[in-house]
Amino acid sequence: MKAENLAASLRLMLTKAKPYLLMIGLQFGMAGNYIFGKDFLNHGMSRFVFIVYRNAMATIAVAPFALIFERRIRPKMTLRVFLQILVLGFLEPVFNQNFTYLGMKFTSATFTSAIMNSVPSITFVLAVILRLEVLKIREIRSQAKVIGTLVTLGGALLMAMYKGPGFNLFHSTRQHEEERQSQSSSGQHHPSQGMGALFIMMGCVALSSFYVLQSITLKRYPAELSLATFICFFGAIQGFAVALVAEPHPRTWAIGWDYRLFAPLYTGIVSSGIAYYVQGMVMKMRGPVFATAFNPLCMIIVAALGSLVLGEQLYLGSIVGGIIIALGLYSVVWGKAKDYSSTEETQNLPCTMRATDDCKTDIINGAENMEN
Repeated sequence: MKAENLAASLRLMLTKAKPYLLMIGLQFGMAGNYIFGKDFLNHGMSRFVFIVYRNAMATIAVAPFALIFERRIRPKMTLRVFLQILVLGFLEPVFNQNFTYLGMKFTSATFTSAIMNSVPSITFVLAVILRLEVLKIREIRSQAKVIGTLVTLGGALLMAMYKGPGFNLFHSTRQHEEERQSQSSSGQHHPSQGMGALFIMMGCVALSSFYVLQSITLKRYPAELSLATFICFFGAIQGFAVALVAEPHPRTWAIGWDYRLFAPLYTGIVSSGIAYYVQGMVMKMRGPVFATAFNPLCMIIVAALGSLVLGEQLYLGSIVGGIIIALGLYSVVWGKAKDYSSTEETQNLPCTMRATDDCKTDIINGAENMEN
């Protein structure tokens, strides 16, 4: 009996920890997206072409698993779901990736990952507008989410407007000065940091919209691998149409055994295919706000790798702004955690004490489980 109780306790513990473990592991994989992204930009590869290869490789990598593991559970494709998938394929693979890489070109990988921490707050605002999130302003948890959203956006604004002194974690100041002089002598002049932040924020809005629509689509099409495959596939097609207009020369589409292959291969498999699948699973368990709550960990990893691999400098404005964004983010997450705890308590109440619709759902689910 003791062994059975211990095994049951471990299973329960793993079940509760599953969304946390999945999202923490995903942040380590997503950190490589920023490093590879900045690297291919530094080499002069077209972001339009990169995005097409990235999503095409993601489709090839994920499709076999979707065909094998979801062959029997894949629901029927309806026109509504198909249109939602088309929009999803445009929001993240085309719009978000293009503007995020454009903003990264004018800033750095660390700066981009810090600004991307605004996504949970923007997701919360969109979820409230679409009534996917309940906002009761008199309750502390709702106040925490509202305050956290305002603080997060304030931190992003600070990063856009203030740069401050810079330093490097792993490379000498002299080395950075030589790199900056070589860039200035080659005639590379980039728009202001504020312009780069604006482009990244546009990508954040698109990514937040993607998360909200993905959570809605999963309710009608609960097959995460298949949905991830379709998003990557239609993202590649739409991205290809955009790239043909932006980069018509065949020379820009050349690929070899270097960053032009490895960068889209890694980001396609990890940052697109696996990320869509993991985020889909977590959204079904905890919702879209929770799925975006672990970005600060990615920011820390990117800051270390960006300085070590790319020789990027950290600036005071980015550090202070990133800390403010993280504080605001965890205020939103705290409020969301309270919502989840309240929902769990409600679900544990007897059926007669809950709403009639909830009771019907429990009865139907129970009947389906007995049949299975």
